[in-house]
Amino acid sequence: MEKKLYRSATNRKFAGVCGGLGEYFNVDPTLIRIIFVAAFFFAGVGLFPYIILMLIMPNPPQNIDRNRYTDSKHETDQQSENHDDNQWSDF
Repeated sequence: MEKKLYRSATNRKFAGVCGGLGEYFNVDPTLIRIIFVAAFFFAGVGLFPYIILMLIMPNPPQNIDRNRYTDSKHETDQQSENHDDNQWSDF
């Protein structure tokens, strides 16, 4: 299947640009966020590309398989959070 660049629907802090880039390139979106912030503070150019990408990158279609775009670590974290408290024992 052809890989397409979308803004993230699940991993977004502001507009989903860094999350979408992270999903597309299979890297941690936090690293991309750090790069954008560093580029903004050190070179003064981080905000302009972010705004351009925010305007150009489309949101993912509603019928897209969201499991394909989620991080497997994130899924296991959610599964562990959804545990049943009644199964816990004192022993």
